[in-house]
Amino acid sequence: MDDFLISDPAIAQSLETEANTRNSPEKLLVRQDGEQVDIALYIDHDIVTRLKQDDPTERLHGGNLADFCTTLEGISHFLYLTWNAGHERGVSLLELEMQAEVDKFVASAFLFGRQDSGYIPGTLSTWLFDNPSFADELDAESLTRYQNANYYASKYCTYLENQFLRERRGGSMVNELRRFYRLRQKQKIERIKSTH
Repeated sequence: MDDFLISDPAIAQSLETEANTRNSPEKLLVRQDGEQVDIALYIDHDIVTRLKQDDPTERLHGGNLADFCTTLEGISHFLYLTWNAGHERGVSLLELEMQAEVDKFVASAFLFGRQDSGYIPGTLSTWLFDNPSFADELDAESLTRYQNANYYASKYCTYLENQFLRERRGGSMVNELRRFYRLRQKQKIERIKSTH
């Protein structure tokens, strides 16, 4: 992953292709020229430094959870885009954001559980989904996309929590997550709706 990671904002800005870019601590940078796709992940240098000093894989807690989730969102975008490209499938922005929200919840839950004898804070869903903050400079279409991603991921993660995490059925949850990951946007939304 280090081969694709950029933490210098000047380099990230020079690689951006959109006319209206926004300031963000995490960005997936994609440039396509015919069949060729170049991809890089920008994570703000300060976040990378803080995570190196307070490694969430050793101890995830309230002080490093936001940086962990920001980084994980970028990694999720990177992996999901490359997985779909490897299967010659396009990806919508909503699909990308929705999968990242699910990935943040699942990775955080697994880390908390591994580090604390299976205990996952009951406030994790609340922290991730109940009061999201969105960048002020988002246009109406982007804001709606982020709101929808949060809504659908929240519903799905509530299902995961009730069906698997409370019952400590992690193996079954992994199978569910694998199936969900491979679904297209419409199928993901249908799957989420079927869980409620």
